[in-house]
Amino acid sequence: MYPPPASAPHRDFISVTLSVGESYDNSKSRRRRSCWRKWKQLSRLQQNMIIFLLAFLILCGFLSYIHMADQWKALSGKPTEELKMMPEVPGLKPANPPVLPAPQKADASPAFSKMLPQRPRKHFRRGPPHLQIRAPNTDSKAGTQDDTKERAAAPGDAHQEENTQRTVISWRGAVIEPEQGTGLPLRRAEAPAKPSPLVTRMQKEPALLNERQEGVIEAFRHAWKGYRQFAWGHDELRPVSRSFSEWFGLGLTLIDALDTMWILGLKQEFEEARTWVSQKLNFKKDVDVNLFESTIRILGGLLSTYHLSGDGLFLRKAKDFGNRLMPAFMTPSKIPYSDVNIGTGVAHPPQWTSDSTVSEVTSIQLEFRELSRLTGVKKFQEAAEEVTRHVHQLSGKKDGLVPMFINTHSGSFTHLGVFTLGARADSYYEYLLKQWIQGGKQETQLLEDYLAAIEGIKTHLVRHSEPNKLTFIGELTHDRFSAKMDHLVCFLPGTLALGVHHGLPADHMELARALMETCYQMNRQMETGLSPEIVHFNLYPPTDNLDVKVKPADRHNLLRPETVESLFYLYRTTGDRKYQDWGWEILQSFNKYTRVPSGGYTSINNVQNPHKPEPRDKMESFFLGETLKYLYLLFSDDQNLLSLDTYVFNTEAHPLPIWALS
Repeated sequence: MYPPPASAPHRDFISVTLSVGESYDNSKSRRRRSCWRKWKQLSRLQQNMIIFLLAFLILCGFLSYIHMADQWKALSGKPTEELKMMPEVPGLKPANPPVLPAPQKADASPAFSKMLPQRPRKHFRRGPPHLQIRAPNTDSKAGTQDDTKERAAAPGDAHQEENTQRTVISWRGAVIEPEQGTGLPLRRAEAPAKPSPLVTRMQKEPALLNERQEGVIEAFRHAWKGYRQFAWGHDELRPVSRSFSEWFGLGLTLIDALDTMWILGLKQEFEEARTWVSQKLNFKKDVDVNLFESTIRILGGLLSTYHLSGDGLFLRKAKDFGNRLMPAFMTPSKIPYSDVNIGTGVAHPPQWTSDSTVSEVTSIQLEFRELSRLTGVKKFQEAAEEVTRHVHQLSGKKDGLVPMFINTHSGSFTHLGVFTLGARADSYYEYLLKQWIQGGKQETQLLEDYLAAIEGIKTHLVRHSEPNKLTFIGELTHDRFSAKMDHLVCFLPGTLALGVHHGLPADHMELARALMETCYQMNRQMETGLSPEIVHFNLYPPTDNLDVKVKPADRHNLLRPETVESLFYLYRTTGDRKYQDWGWEILQSFNKYTRVPSGGYTSINNVQNPHKPEPRDKMESFFLGETLKYLYLLFSDDQNLLSLDTYVFNTEAHPLPIWALS
C-alpha cells in the first residue's frame, strides 16, 4: 500500500472531527425527538398524572425546607443568642447574705474543702406524672470540660484555685451586701462597701441545734442514704425495691435537695452533690420537661442554692436551663405550653388537650423574674410577666377566683364555672402575694388581685363542717358547692399568715388559724396520723360523729409538705409553740409509717390502716426539697434563719431574695 500524500493527515483529521461532531449532534437531536415522540404518545391522563407528580414532589421539597428552617430557628432562638448560655457577669453576687446554721460537728469548716470523689392528685404532681425520656445524652466529658472552662473565669465560684482574685465564700455564705433592685429596670449586684449587719450577726457563734432539728437532720440523712445508694443521679428513689424512677432524667431529687442540705449544714452531702452537678448535670438532651415542675424544682433550686452558697456554678446552670425553657412561651397567646423539649427546643401542649392549667402558667414568675434580675437579660421576666398581665384582664373570673384551665391558642379560660384551690389552681393565688412581696410591694395590680381572690374565697368556698365546726375550703362547680378539699389546699393558711406578716388585713389571720386547725385535724383524725390526698367534709350531722370521710381512691399520702409549710408560717408569725408540737407529731408519723429501713421514705396507699399502710414505693423529690426543710425551719427558734423579711419561698420551698428598694 502506498503511503498517503503529506497533506492527507491534516484533511483526514478535519474530516474525522467533523464527522464525530455531526454524529454527536445528531444523537442528541434524535434523543430529543425520541423523548418528545414518547411524550406525545402518552394519553392526556398520563401526561397530567406525571405533571401532578412532579408538582407534588416540588411542593414537598419546599415544605420540608420551611420545616427545617423553623426547627433551626427554635434551636437557635429568636434572636440567635437566646438559647446560648450567658457569660458570667463580672462582680455578680447573691442578693442577700445567707443566715444559716453552722455545719454539723466536724464538718464545721470555715471554707469549702476540695470536692470529694464521685461515688460509684388523685395523684396530681402539679404536672403530668409521666413524661417519656428519649435518648438521654449524658455527655459527661463535655460537661466536665465546659464546666472547667467556665469556672476558670467565674468570680463567684467558691471552688476557684488559689492565685485568682475572688471574694472568699465561707461554708455559711458569701460576705456581701443585699442586692438592690426593683424589677424593671433590672438591677445587678454591686460590690459591697461594708459587711452586712446580717453577716456580722452570722459570724457569731451559732445557737446549738435543738432535739427536734436534730431529728429532721437524722431523717434527711436516712432519706439521702437511700437516694445515694440506689438512685444516685436519677430523678426519684424507689426505696422499697431499692431502685429508681425517671421523670425528666435530670437528677430531680438531688437538685431539689441542694438548698436543704445547705440549710441543714450537711457539708459533705452538699459537696458531693455539687460535684455531680458540675460533672454530670447536662441539659443538652432530647427530653420533654413540664415547664412548671422543672421551673419550680430545677430552676428554683439552682437559683436558691446560688444565693445561699455564693457558688457561681449554680447560676450558670440556671441560665442555661432557663434559656432552654423559653420556647414554651412561643404560642399565639403568649400563654406557655405545658411541655418543652430542652434539647430540640420544641414545645407543645399535653397530648390530650391544647390547654395549660392556670396554676402552671402563673406559678413560674418568681423564678423567671429572679433569673432576669441576676443576669440582666430581660426576656425571662418579660415572658413570665406577660402571662400575669394577660390573666389579670381575662373574663371568666368569679370575685377574684379563676377557672382551672387556659387555652394556649386563644388565651382564654376554659372549663368555665369550676373553681377550686386544689390541684390546677392552687399556686396561682400563692404567687400573686409572693410576687408582690418579691418586688418590694410595688406592683399594686398583684396585691389587688390577691385581696379580691381572698374575698372570693371567703364568700364562695369557706364552709364549716359538722359536728365540730371545722373551717374548710370547698369547690364550686357551676354554682353547686362541693365539700371536697385537697390536701394541697393546706398551703393557704401559711399564705394568709405571710400576707398578714407583710401588712395585710388582720382578719386574714383569723381564717389562717382556723384553716390550720382543720389541716392538722386532717392528719390527726387518720389512724396513721398522716393526711389523705383528699377529704370530704360533712355539712350535716353524721352518724359516726366524724367531720371528714375519705374515699378509697383518695386515702393515699405522698409525703406532701403543705401542712408543715403552713405550720412554719403560723409559728413564725404568731410564736405559738403548738404549731411546733403539731409538726413534731407529723414527723413521728412519717418515721413510723413511711420510713424504709434500707434508706428513704415511701409514699403510702392507705392512711387509715396503720397495720397495712401499703407502701407505694416512691419518694417524691419534694419530701427532701420541701417537707423536711419546712420541718427544720419550723423547729428553729431563730426568726432570722431565712427571715420572712429577707426571703420569699417559691412553691417548691426554694428561698429567693426579696428585692430591696433603692
